[in-house]
Amino acid sequence: MWAAATARSRLLAADALEELARAGSAVDQSSWSRERVQAYDAARGSSTPAAIAVLTIPRLNLTVPVLEGVEAPVLDRGAGHIPETANPGEGGNVGIAGHRDGFFRSLKDVRVGDEVRLETRTARMRYVVDRTWIVEPEDLSVLAATPSPSVTLVTCYPFYYVGAAPRRFIVRAVTVEGER
Repeated sequence: MWAAATARSRLLAADALEELARAGSAVDQSSWSRERVQAYDAARGSSTPAAIAVLTIPRLNLTVPVLEGVEAPVLDRGAGHIPETANPGEGGNVGIAGHRDGFFRSLKDVRVGDEVRLETRTARMRYVVDRTWIVEPEDLSVLAATPSPSVTLVTCYPFYYVGAAPRRFIVRAVTVEGER
């Protein structure tokens, strides 16, 4: 029974990654800045790493591929797994960054209690938003290891600031009780 459930979970996660890759231009960009839409279109033609996970927040209608790294081409194409944080699908604190005027624009409406899903080719994790807060860009404590599985989403703040935003908006989600 366990083997069948695990195999099904892995197939669904792989299907989700492949479906997201095929969707390409089906991404809802209605709330994105014009510059972010242009950067996304340009990045679609470049060689960026393959998605290592898919991040979903159902209430926000947010689905975004998670790629390795936080370089400009990566963040133009999706969200980036922050190096030196736990890998998606493993325990610890998984750090994920995204642009405030692109995929992560909807985080302005996130609420404590919202479900967060993270799927890889081998695992499906469910989290619940525990808290949000605002920090200075130099405050890396939000990415520190955690004793239990968690995901930390990082984006610039304020969301509609013109120019380089001076602060960071943080969303911390913790694993759903009894899941891993």
